Order: sequence, then C-alpha cells, then structure tokens
Amino acid sequence: MTIRFLPMPTETAAVYRSGGPDAYGMAPERHVSDGDGVPCRHCLRLVGAGEPYLILAHRPFPALQPYAETGPVFIHADPCKAYEPSHTMPPMLTSRDYIVRGYSAENRILYGTGALVPNAEIPAYAQTLLAREDVAYLHIRSARNNCYQCRVERTPLLRHGRA
Repeated sequence: MTIRFLPMPTETAAVYRSGGPDAYGMAPERHVSDGDGVPCRHCLRLVGAGEPYLILAHRPFPALQPYAETGPVFIHADPCKAYEPSHTMPPMLTSRDYIVRGYSAENRILYGTGALVPNAEIPAYAQTLLAREDVAYLHIRSARNNCYQCRVERTPLLRHGRA
C-alpha cells in the first residue's frame, strides 16, 4: 500500500481568497510573511518573505460534529498551484515532529491512533495506520499548536489504467 499527502482543495482556497467566510463566519485576515514558518495549506510550501498570506479558521471536515476540529491555518493570499497529491512529504513539513491522527469514514477521531511522530517517520507511521480497515484517512497537525497541516490517504488502486 502507498500513501498520498493531500492539500486543502483548490475550491476551498478560492473561496477564502475571494473573501468568503471561514469556519467562524469571518473574512480571512491578510498579512505579509516575514518568511519564518508560514505554511500554505494549499501548495504545501512555506510562504516566502514579503509574500501576502491569509490567516483563517479552517475546519477540514464536511459537517459540524463533536470531532470536527477547527483551527487557524495560513494560505497564500494570491493563487498558488495546489500541491499535487503525492507519497512525497510536502516541503512545508519542516518541524522536527508532528501529530499524526487517524479518522473513521464517519470523520471521527479513532482513539489510539494519535501519536507525536518524528518528521522522518511520518510516512511509515501513516502506512501503518492506513493499513487498518477502520482508518479512512489521517491528519497531520502541528505538535506545538495542533493546527491542521494536511490530509493523508491511501493511494487509490489503478484499474485498467485509471484511478
């Protein structure tokens, strides 16, 4: 089994960039990056010094429910190319460790899956969790602030040349 890291959907980023409301019903805040630790959840790269970015409350779940965590995230203020889903670790994951947590098909936290994982061990831990039938997908979250970073899923099986 292989895994893939996924960005915030382009459609979601476009809504935020056009001033659409965040998870709390507020317009995203616009700032200029100092180049230090501003990870864009759409291109999964760091926002460079001098580049404008948005801060907003993001809920990476389809509906409200007790486990639908909401938190602050950053995205480039100007359109950027979405990270191509890949088994390669996104370039913005530069901290020494992250929280990796599994969720069910019902978008509920699966207790016992969450762990503080050293950066280099994230792909192996993700493969271990996604080998379980009860784990539908994973979130990678900041180990210091619990902010959502990206989603991890199984790579779809190719059948007759298609996913």
